[in-house]
Amino acid sequence: MSQKVIEADYLVIGSGAVGMAFSDILLTESDATIVIVDRYAKPGGHWNAAYPFVQLHQPSQFYGVTSRELSRGRLEQGGLNDGLNELASGAEVSAYFDDVMRHQFLPSGRVQYFPMCDYTGNGQFVSKVGGQEYHVNVKKKIVDATFLKTKVPSTHTPNFSIDEGVRFMPLNDLPKVTDQPDRYVVVGGGKTGIDACLWLLQMGCDPDKIQWIRPRDAWLLNRRNTQPTDEFFFDVFNAQAGMMESAANADSFEDLFDKLENCGYFLRIDPNQRPEMFHGATISAAELDALRTIKDVVRLGRITHLGRDQIDFQKGSLPVAENTLFVDCSARPIDDLPDDVPVFAENVITPQMVRSYQPVFSAALAAHVELNYEGDDEKNRLCAVVPPPEADTDFAHFTAIALTNQYNWSQDSDLSKWILKNRLDGFSQMARGADGNDEKMALLNRMRSNGVAAVMNLMKLDQEYKQQEA
Repeated sequence: MSQKVIEADYLVIGSGAVGMAFSDILLTESDATIVIVDRYAKPGGHWNAAYPFVQLHQPSQFYGVTSRELSRGRLEQGGLNDGLNELASGAEVSAYFDDVMRHQFLPSGRVQYFPMCDYTGNGQFVSKVGGQEYHVNVKKKIVDATFLKTKVPSTHTPNFSIDEGVRFMPLNDLPKVTDQPDRYVVVGGGKTGIDACLWLLQMGCDPDKIQWIRPRDAWLLNRRNTQPTDEFFFDVFNAQAGMMESAANADSFEDLFDKLENCGYFLRIDPNQRPEMFHGATISAAELDALRTIKDVVRLGRITHLGRDQIDFQKGSLPVAENTLFVDCSARPIDDLPDDVPVFAENVITPQMVRSYQPVFSAALAAHVELNYEGDDEKNRLCAVVPPPEADTDFAHFTAIALTNQYNWSQDSDLSKWILKNRLDGFSQMARGADGNDEKMALLNRMRSNGVAAVMNLMKLDQEYKQQEA
């Protein structure tokens, strides 16, 4: 079977949220032709393999691609997010990306889409179904939209050994359980572990039947402070102003996190347990209250071996009760990323976060910068990488970069106008709508007045910490 040669301005590897958001800007702001290659049968990336009850943790209003709304403009009614802006389900997100591809990208005549294909490098890929090999003559750039390598429970291999006969399953299989266990053991303290516990509680599980293995507790973001509609203006910008003041005035990391918690920017499940982890997970106050009903929390480090009668941890061991079901939530969504990979490097674009917690906005902005600015140095100045956080102390480093990016964008009038009109931005239009309202303007000025001091102090705290650790 001979290799097929095709041609396009851009080769985009990956049709997940990042690849779709990037491609959308190429289509709407230029006449570029695009080849999109993906290993899944449909667009959406990791959403294709997500657990069935997954939802967005951020409002639907600023997720997806710029040119098409995901949200229906509704508020959640009932449940643990009552009164907040809607959070799309995984099924809704998958259907949305499929619709964008079939009814928007492909009808443009400028997109060639190759699902179920493995990219092998150097502009080449192969069909996983028919074996056909392809080579793309790329006239402009290759876009690696798979760099973040988002992991999901169904494709995760635990990093501990498991004895035969242990009842152990990924979170995806939890709704399929028919033989009810006497105890559920949720393994993992991050976003996935939170979702597992909340699902069990909402399905009527007695919290005393849940054991939660949390090697590290996490700082969490208050979902109320992420709502991109005007009725939440004071929640959003009070939190941002408090974050700026905390960052500007803290004299240590401990002081910084105390201040961030006191101003309502950060939450934690157990007020008596100092978090060591921060992955940017978001939670509502009602969800927090629900999680606090789970009292059997294990903090003995990570599991090293899971036996039929005993769990071995880094810091001890525990017996396994009869008829126990273990639910694997130990996969970290993003890890093992190479350091110092810029967004723009000659003929390769590697979209990454350039604003905290917003990968799709970041991808859209990177595409806009690609089309409208010259030279990798200038493009990377506007798109400095905000690395995904792991430990709590990472907050200082990535927040300083994100605030610096925000300042650089504000100094470019054309880019500022683009951000204001981009629906994925979330908050610029809320801020612009404050004109003429003295109380709102005072709050925005309070936030902005601490910007420079916040960046300088965060950089100082980060540098001092790294010197202590060296």
